[in-house]
Amino acid sequence: MTMSDPGKSDPGKSDPGKSDPGKPDPEKTAFEKSVTEKSTFEQYERDLRKAERRVAGEIDPGARAVVVAVAVVLAMVSMVLPHTGSVTGLEVLTFTPEAAAERVTIVSRIFVYLVTIFGIVVSMLALLTRRWFLAWIALCGCAIACVAGMLAWWSRNTPGVGGVEPPSGVGVGLVLGWIAVFVLTFHWSRVVWARSSYQLALEDERRRQAAEQEAYASALYHKKPQQP
Repeated sequence: MTMSDPGKSDPGKSDPGKSDPGKPDPEKTAFEKSVTEKSTFEQYERDLRKAERRVAGEIDPGARAVVVAVAVVLAMVSMVLPHTGSVTGLEVLTFTPEAAAERVTIVSRIFVYLVTIFGIVVSMLALLTRRWFLAWIALCGCAIACVAGMLAWWSRNTPGVGGVEPPSGVGVGLVLGWIAVFVLTFHWSRVVWARSSYQLALEDERRRQAAEQEAYASALYHKKPQQP
């Protein structure tokens, strides 16, 4: 009859003070899972913020793009039509001797400059690139052009100093350009302040994702530790 060596443990029995190396630790597994889920949430949040910043800088004119394009074409046509008398908008822009003979005032020149810069150039760039800040610049410039156009019209029908009246009144080019910048101002204002459906969907997704993160963090905080 052999006696078992007290220094050696029975291989069939596991030491209760030591964990089985072949069996995963539940606490370690839960911790690794929480770390993985947290990193996934953070990566998802970064991607969502990046997409939101990209979309926030863009505009979605929709059907208004056609109206804006037509208004830009009208503004271009107004530049080749008579601004006053036989002087076209291009001649007012370059202030040719014919424009000086027609006594074209400074407000008429400012109006033509504003129509060219904001009503044609900036509006075309905003329509092609769909950038929000270009649409905002076009809106501000066209709004100022509306006031300048009113003053230009007024200057063509108002006697000057000493009773000198301008030789010619308002031309069709001035009227058409003024209408074009009014249309551009209205539609650019609607485009700039409108929010696309994609932007609203991103905001809803951000709110939902933030609520899920908060609920997950609250569940981890209130989770009781496992009893040994």
